[in-house]
Amino acid sequence: MGTLNTALYLSTIVIWGSTWLAITYQLGEVDPLVSVIYRMALASALLFIWCWIKKIPLRLSLGNHRFLFAQGCFLFGFNFWTIYWSEVYLPSGLVAVIFSLLVFFNIINGRLFLNYPVTLQSVVGGLIGLLGISMLFYPEIASFSTSSDGLLGFMLAFIAVALASLGNIIATRNGNTGISVWAINAWSILYGAAVLTVIALLTGTEFTYGSTLEYTLSLVYLSVFGTILAFGAYLKLLINIGPNRAGYSSLIIPFVAIILSTIFESYQWTLLAVAGFVLVALGNFLVLTRR
Repeated sequence: MGTLNTALYLSTIVIWGSTWLAITYQLGEVDPLVSVIYRMALASALLFIWCWIKKIPLRLSLGNHRFLFAQGCFLFGFNFWTIYWSEVYLPSGLVAVIFSLLVFFNIINGRLFLNYPVTLQSVVGGLIGLLGISMLFYPEIASFSTSSDGLLGFMLAFIAVALASLGNIIATRNGNTGISVWAINAWSILYGAAVLTVIALLTGTEFTYGSTLEYTLSLVYLSVFGTILAFGAYLKLLINIGPNRAGYSSLIIPFVAIILSTIFESYQWTLLAVAGFVLVALGNFLVLTRR
């Protein structure tokens, strides 16, 4: 896959895997939607400052702004809203399994919109990885209820995956224009924060701020590392290796989160979880290596 792409891939999964732990410090006092708005707004502001310092062009054509707005809506706006909403009705592990379908959505949408080839290697690797991630979160899958709330949560998570995949495709298109990744994310994250703010106002969400130091530190981490750096690396991956292979990171990220949970939250591994880890590693090898 190349040294640069390997570094981008590893940094993406390590950072996003660690954000699951950081998000736990965001929960409690502040509505999750509001915390995401703070996260996006801070990340966008820092990106604009960075672009200004580095003299990265920010003046773009109206046509490009339309696609940046679409990226912001799908990747940083509606996607985050529906994924947080789904977790009201479903355990986070089950949401992670559903979100792992991103690899297949990206394969399909990459073919439909960008004419990327669909390879048997990617499909088989994705299926193996999905089986592995399902084994990791088997207890939560087994406890899934087909009640109205459970089905609503499933539909919301499924919609979130579809929205995220469309955001991936639009981001790939934007990256292929030659515009700086920093400028793309500065504008699209700003648009995403604006969309989330409108949603919060329309739904009557109260804007408060966490009173603890942990809330502020985790917010800064999620903005700088989880949004600016991770999404910057991920966008480069979308450009360099395509959305079908880059999307496989959605299968690896939960394992990073589980490893950190083992260290900080005393997560107990089972034989089924270990077998799942092996399958995801095998699927990762199939997807990311060329034949």
